[in-house]
Amino acid sequence: MEHEVYVPFPVGTVRQALTEPERVARCVPGVQLDAEAAPHRPEGRLRLRIGSSTITYRGSLTVSEPGDGADAAVTVEAKGTEARGDGAVALTLTVRLSPATDPGPGTTLSCAGTVHGDGRLAEATDRSAESAGRRLLDRFAENLTEDLRQRPVPDAGQAARPGVFDTEVPPPSLDPHSDEDAAEPAGTGDPADAAGPADTADALDDLVSEDRAPELRAEHAYGPEADAAAPAEAAHARRTMIGRSAEEVDHAPPRGRYAPVPAPESGGTSATLRWAAPAAAVVLASAVVVGRVLRRRR
Repeated sequence: MEHEVYVPFPVGTVRQALTEPERVARCVPGVQLDAEAAPHRPEGRLRLRIGSSTITYRGSLTVSEPGDGADAAVTVEAKGTEARGDGAVALTLTVRLSPATDPGPGTTLSCAGTVHGDGRLAEATDRSAESAGRRLLDRFAENLTEDLRQRPVPDAGQAARPGVFDTEVPPPSLDPHSDEDAAEPAGTGDPADAAGPADTADALDDLVSEDRAPELRAEHAYGPEADAAAPAEAAHARRTMIGRSAEEVDHAPPRGRYAPVPAPESGGTSATLRWAAPAAAVVLASAVVVGRVLRRRR
């Protein structure tokens, strides 16, 4: 059987797609692939409709790598057995690719295949078997076109370009003096820039006067002597913070002059009302008693 189909992609793209067995297998109409299949050898079930009957096969598919020539053909082989029966089938399909201009720029796949089978497939007529094969190839070309749109093949330049994790990193030098070789030689440049650690320490000592040195040292020191030299407030804060966890220190309220000002008591007004009510009652009762006494005297 011979048949031609059209795919609207360049020849190189289609050729690279046909060399991927998994892509070829999932583009076959009516196939259900197994997830635990071996790499580059997909396996699964295929439901094939021939005439008025449907046959289910279980098998595998392999793809042979094309040669180096531009007109090298891709060979697809498939073998399977009937899921319900003793029949078997073997397919060998040779696909040749050529540029196409009609109906648009793309690739023409010229397929030539042979099928050997027995069982229910042997009972079908040649015309129904050929019609089923042509329909299968047409739908395969449609599925391949849609698959290339959703999962484009990687570009050859991108595939050859090493990624970030593939780039070789040179090992670091094991010579501890290797960095010194690249540094500026001693004796060149400004003499002030060549000052060592001792000169830097002497400069810092000159900046700190002798009168302020005890104060600074006591402020940043620890121990009984530092507590005695530091102000009482700082010493108390240091003693209370030592031994606490970081969370307790973070949530501890500030003391001394940094302590928050307590808010006025909200119960002051209620306390005034609490004393004013009995006093008003006493005044009212006294006024009633005085009024009665005055009435009796009249």
